[in-house]
Amino acid sequence: MDIASKNNFIISQFVMLLLCLTFNACISMASHTISRGQSLSGRQKITSPSGIFELGFFTPGNSRNYYIGIWYKNLPNQTIVWVANRREPVSKPSSSVLQLLENGNLTLSSPSTVAIWSTNSRSNVSNSTVAMLLDNGNFVIRNAFDSSAVIWQSFDHPTDTLLPGAKLGYNNHSKQELILTSWRSPQNPAPGHFSYKLQQGGEGFSLFWNDYEYVLSYYTFSGYPHNLSRRKLEINGQLNEYVWHKDIRRWELEFFVPFEQCEVYALCGAFSICNQQKWPHCSCLNGFEPKIPEDWKLGAHSDGCVRRTRFQCSAGGYHSFLVMPNVLYPNNSESLLAVANIDECRLACSRNCFCTAFAYDNKCLIWKGEIFNLKQLTPDAILYGNIGKDLYLRIADPNKTDRKTKWIVAGVLAGCLFVVSILMVFIRRRKPVIALEIVENSLLLFKYRDLRSATKNFSEKLGEGGFGSVFKGILPNSTAIAVKELKTLEQGEKQFRAEVGTIGAIHHINLVRLRGFCAETSKRLLVYEYMPNGSLQSLLLQKNPLMLDWKTRYHIAIGTARGLAYLHEECRDCIIHCDIKPENILLDAEYSPKLADFGLAKLMGRHHSRVLTTMRGTVGYLAPEWFSGEAITPKADVFSYGMLLIEVISGRRNREGLDEGLENYRPIQVANVVNKGEDAVTLLDYRLEGQADRDELTRACRVACWCIQEDEKDRPKMTQVVQILEGVSDVSIPPIPQFLQRLIESPIEAINSQEITSSSGSWSCSDVQSASQQNVSN
Repeated sequence: MDIASKNNFIISQFVMLLLCLTFNACISMASHTISRGQSLSGRQKITSPSGIFELGFFTPGNSRNYYIGIWYKNLPNQTIVWVANRREPVSKPSSSVLQLLENGNLTLSSPSTVAIWSTNSRSNVSNSTVAMLLDNGNFVIRNAFDSSAVIWQSFDHPTDTLLPGAKLGYNNHSKQELILTSWRSPQNPAPGHFSYKLQQGGEGFSLFWNDYEYVLSYYTFSGYPHNLSRRKLEINGQLNEYVWHKDIRRWELEFFVPFEQCEVYALCGAFSICNQQKWPHCSCLNGFEPKIPEDWKLGAHSDGCVRRTRFQCSAGGYHSFLVMPNVLYPNNSESLLAVANIDECRLACSRNCFCTAFAYDNKCLIWKGEIFNLKQLTPDAILYGNIGKDLYLRIADPNKTDRKTKWIVAGVLAGCLFVVSILMVFIRRRKPVIALEIVENSLLLFKYRDLRSATKNFSEKLGEGGFGSVFKGILPNSTAIAVKELKTLEQGEKQFRAEVGTIGAIHHINLVRLRGFCAETSKRLLVYEYMPNGSLQSLLLQKNPLMLDWKTRYHIAIGTARGLAYLHEECRDCIIHCDIKPENILLDAEYSPKLADFGLAKLMGRHHSRVLTTMRGTVGYLAPEWFSGEAITPKADVFSYGMLLIEVISGRRNREGLDEGLENYRPIQVANVVNKGEDAVTLLDYRLEGQADRDELTRACRVACWCIQEDEKDRPKMTQVVQILEGVSDVSIPPIPQFLQRLIESPIEAINSQEITSSSGSWSCSDVQSASQQNVSN
C-alpha cells in the first residue's frame, strides 16, 4: 500500500469514528453494550454475547404502545422476560431514545426529550460506566474498568418473569423487596393485581391479589442445565414454570400453582363467579357485565364486573334478591347473631345500603361492597365432601322495571297520535335540549332557558363553593344532571368554549364527566353527570344514617389518588386541581369516588385569584407554598390529598377540637402515632369500632404523613401514592412535618401566622401554572 492509499485509509477511519461519536452510530445489531454517551432508538437492539437474549423496543399484541424490553432472540414467538417502562409507554420509538448518561444513569426520553423512565443509577466517577446485556438475561450497568462493580441490574427490578440466577426477597443493598408482578393484560405490561414474593423469614413464597395473601409451599428455581427455562406470573394469577424443548421447538409447562385456577384469589375480580369445569373459567353474575370488556376478551378477568342496572338505595329505589344455588361462599362475610330466620336476614340486608348479598345457614351472613372469590360447586367437588349452598344476590328489581316498561308502552300506544302532534307543535316553537342519545366524547351546547327548565328554575341546590352553585336537573330523556352556575366571567365566548373543550376532553373513571355547557351573554354554566350519593363531605363529615366502612373508605382513597395521578401525569397538559377537599370528592351509585371541579381554577381566570383562599373550609387543605409565595406544582395537590386522607381515616374535620388543645389536632395525632410506630387503630373513626385492615390502615397513615411534608420535594407523586396504597410499593416511616413541629413548639404564633397569611393571600392556580411548568416537566 502506497503512502496516498494509507492516508486515504486513515482519513476514512477517522471520519467513521467521528460519525460514531457524533451521531451515536456505534450501536449495531451485533452489539451487546451501550457505552456512555451512546443511545438506542427505533429498531436498534443490543444482543447478549452468545446471542441468547435481545433488548430493544417492542409492542405487545395489537397495542400501539412501545416499551423497552428483553426477550429471547432466536425463538419463533417473541417471549418477553423483562420490561423497563411498563408504566410509561412511548408511541414513537423512532423518536424515543434510551441513553446512558455520563453520570451512569440510563434514561428513556420521549420525543420532547423529557425522561419518562430511568434507572436512577449514579457512578462516583464520571464517564466510567457501560450498560451490558448478559447471557443470563440480566441487563446491567457496571464500571467499564471493573466488571464486578455493578451499579444497577434488571434482576433487581423484576417484572412478571423470574430467570435462572435471579432472586426474590429483600435486597439489603437497595433496601427494596424483589417481587414478581403480573401484567395488566396481554397487551398491557403495566402492573396487574397479582404479585409473588418471598414470605417473611424466607420460609416460603406467597401469591397476592392486591393485599390478600395465600401461601404456597416452598420450592426453589435453579433452571435446567441444557434447556432455557423461566418462571412467569400470568395475568390470571397462576405461577407457571416453562422449559423450552429444542426438539419440538416450543415451551412446555412443567409446573404451576395453584393447581386449579379457581383457587387463585379474586381470579375473576368483583361480582363474578369461577367454574373450574367451564372455559373460560370466569363469568359475570346475573345482572352484571365486564368492567373492561376488552380485557375480558383477552383473558384478563381480574378487574371484575359491574352492575348492568344500578339501583338507588333510598326511598323509591327498588331491588330484589336473585338466588344463586350450589355455590361456595366468598370470604369476608359478616354474621348477624340476632337474626332468627331467612326472612329477617333478607330484611336486614335490604335495610343496609352496603349489603350486596346474604345467606342463611343456621345464622345470617351478609356481604358488603364488592364480592370476590365466589365459586360454582362442581360434581367433583361434591364427591370430596363439599356442600353447595344458596347465596342471595342483590340486584335491581326486574319486575318493577317490567311494570314501568309495560306502562310506558301502553301509554304510547294509547295516545300515539296525540303525542306526535304535541311533539310537532313543540318542535316548531323551540329546539329540543338535546337528542335522546348522548354522543360519546363530545360536549353538548345547552341553551340557558333549557337548563333553567331542567333545574325547575334552579330550585334544588346540591351545594355551593368558591366557583359557584350546583343545582340538580332532569333532562327530557330522564337523565339526571348537575348544573354548575359559575360566577361572573370576563372571558369571551370563544375563549370560554376553548377552555371548556379542554376540560371536556379529559375522561377518567375517577373524574366527574363533563356533559356540556352553556355560554349566553354573561351566563356561564357547566353540565356534569349527576352523582347520586353526593359528596364525601356529606357522607363522612356530616350526621348521616349511612356509615362508610373501612373497605369503602380505602376504595375512595385509592380512587381519588388515581384521579389526581391522571391529572398530574397522564393528561397532555399537567392539570393542578388546586382545591382537593371532601366537598369536591363525589360518589357514584357504587360509592366510587370522582374528582369534581378539576381545571376550574384555570378556567376562572386571574380576576378570581382570591377564590382559592376565601372558600369556606379550604384553608385547612392548602399547602405551605400557597402562603410563602413559591411556585405551585402538582405537589400542592399532594399536600391537600394528605389532609383529606387523614379525615377519611378519622371521620372528622382535621380542625375539630383544635380549640380544646393541640393534642386534639388530628394531623399532629397521626404524625406522632406514625412516627413512634404505635398502633394506628387509635386514629380510626370510633364509629368503625376498630374494624379495619391493619396493613391498609398503617399504609394510609404513613402515606398521609409523607404527603403533608412541608418541603414539596419530600412529598411523593400521586402515582407513587397509588402504588403504595395498592400494596405494589412499600412505604417507610415519615418524619413529623416541620410545620406541625413548629405548631407544637409555638402554637399561638403558628396559628396567628397561618390565619393572617390565608386571609390575605391572592394566589390562583392559573397565575402560577405557567410559571411552574418548567418545574412540573422536570
